[in-house]
This record gives sequence, C-alpha cells and structure tokens, in this order.
Amino acid sequence: MAQTQDTVEFPPVPSALPPTMRAAVLFGPGNLRVVDRDVPRPGPDEVLVRVATCGACGTDLKILDGHFPQIPPYGQFTPGHEWTGTVVDVGATVDEFAVGDHVCIEAHRGCGRCDNCVVGRYTACLNYNNRAKGHRATGMTADGGFAEYAVHHVSALYRMPEGLTPEDAVLITTAGTSLYGLDHLGGYIAGDSVVIYGPGAVGIMAAQVCRALGAGTVILVGTRQSRLDRARELGIEHVINSRETDPIEAIKAILGPEGADLTIDASGAQPVPQLCVEGTKRGGSILFLAFYHDKVEFDLSAAIRKDITLHTSRGEGGNNVRRAVSLAAQGALHCKELVTHRFSLEEIGEAFHVIRDRIGDPMKVVITP
Repeated sequence: MAQTQDTVEFPPVPSALPPTMRAAVLFGPGNLRVVDRDVPRPGPDEVLVRVATCGACGTDLKILDGHFPQIPPYGQFTPGHEWTGTVVDVGATVDEFAVGDHVCIEAHRGCGRCDNCVVGRYTACLNYNNRAKGHRATGMTADGGFAEYAVHHVSALYRMPEGLTPEDAVLITTAGTSLYGLDHLGGYIAGDSVVIYGPGAVGIMAAQVCRALGAGTVILVGTRQSRLDRARELGIEHVINSRETDPIEAIKAILGPEGADLTIDASGAQPVPQLCVEGTKRGGSILFLAFYHDKVEFDLSAAIRKDITLHTSRGEGGNNVRRAVSLAAQGALHCKELVTHRFSLEEIGEAFHVIRDRIGDPMKVVITP
C-alpha cells in the first residue's frame, strides 16, 4: 500500500557497492517488472547515484504503454526521469561532485555539439537518441531512476542545498520546465498578469515560478477543486474551477476585459488552446508546456488577429533546473508539499494503477527504492 505521511531522506553512501540491485525493467507494453540487474559503473564523465526517490508522471504512462518513441530495447530498459539521490561513485574526469553529495537532475543531456545544444537548447538536441554522439535522456532513451542506482552525465546534475529534501528535488526538476518555457518568452514577466491552465504538478509549479519572478497577478484554472485548494494553500491567490464557472468570464472579471498578458497551458486538455486564445489580450503571449493526447483545434486566425505570440518549449533546458534549485533554496518554491503518494519500488505496479485511474486524486507520485 502507498505510504502517505512518511517523508523520504537522502540515502547514505554504502560501505561497498553491491554487485546487483533491484530495478524496474520494461519487458513490453504494459509489462513492467522489478528484477535484479547489475549495478552500473560510471564512465569517465559520469556519476553513479544511489536513488532516493523517483517521480512518476503521465510521460511514464506513455512509455509503459509503448507510445513513446526511441526507448531502448524491451527487456533491457529501466524508465524513470525525475529522480534524485546521493553520489556514491564518480568517473575518472569528474571533480565537480564528490561521494556523499546530494543531487537532483535534468532528464536531458544533449550531445553538446549540435547547433541547438551549443545555445542551450539541449532538450531539442539534433542528435536525439544518438548515444554515439553523446545524447541521452534518462528514463526515455537511457536507463532511468526506477532503480536502486542510476548513472548520469556530470553536466546534467545539480548539488542540492542543505535543508531541501529528495521530494523537493523531484519537483525542482518539474519547476525547471516552466522556467525554460519562460526563457522562450524572454523571462521578464514582472508586473504581468498570467493565467495558467492545469493545476497538476507542472501547473502549480509554474504558478509559483511566475509569482517568484514578480508577476502582478497569477490565476490558476482547473477542473479539480482539491488541486485548486492545494494551490491556494501554497499562496496562489486566484483560482478558478472551470466546471463551476465560465473561465473566460472569470478571468476577465479579475483582470478586466482585455484578458491576460500571458497564458500558459500546462493541462494538455483538448479545449484549452482555444480558451488560451480567448483569454489572452491583444499583443499578449501563449506558452504551451503540455503534451496532448491527440491533435488539437483552435482558432489560429483569432490569435493572428489579436497579434498573440505563440511559444512552445520542451522539458527543462537552458540550465533552468539550476535556477529552480536557487528559488527553492530561497523558499520561493514549495515542492514536497505536492507529493501525495509514496510507493516502494516493489509496489511500482500499484503506483501506476493509482496514476492511471486517478485513485485518491494523485498530484505527484514518487517511487522509493
């Protein structure tokens, strides 16, 4: 059964590394099994981490169901891309980290040589999934954190400041996604009005990030009151339940008839892009952070007539996890408060059942080896 109260601590460094570990391996669509695997060893520019916890999300469901491209072969691949833990070994060239350091990660490590990577857009690496050229994305194109130990490239790790927990670290990675999206906008939103659709982990972290960066008014829109209530507890003053009221009317009642300077879609719901267009002011911007289950339709002509700028971004590029770590250390982001369900690695099947069927209204589910 899921644990609902005990928090997770960073694990100690073992006196000696074991030869084998427990890891969740994907043997086929829907066939995730916890088995014994060899403990990996770090390459020259890699770090070996004893995993403290690994977050699970909708992307993992796509991977488990066989709908995510370019994963490693079945029977060999361990998913999990939101993990954190304690450094237990380092490669020959690594002097940035030491054994015993607590770290969080970026999922993506670009090749470092293509045009996009050179300018910090490594989540759009032109050599995606080309290990020979240096690219890998943990839990997506390379083994991830649903295991007792995981290796990661030194360039995609961040040391955790004192006072922050493993569960903070999992959500800090999530905050990096919204910070990277705001990078695409220029990052300067002080005094602006921002509407965010989707009070899940990404949406609530985005709302906190916008508030921390000085947004004038932040409004969070969603359909589940329990999540909106959680956001309000974390300091998001304006929340709108779109099941109970017309969200556009409610937004304009708060901001005025022109609408928002910036609208962010963190929901992935099919109708939301149209709502974004309707609720954004002339000359404003829309940022799409979500992935959608299918093709979406919205009035692009209306966006053009209103001179709205449309932005998309993927993942946590541009070194934005480092910025998220700083904001969390300053107390500007509340992270672990979003963790609602905790499972052991052996219970990972039950964990994904909870996520898929929304049992107990999961906000963020974490797996602890």
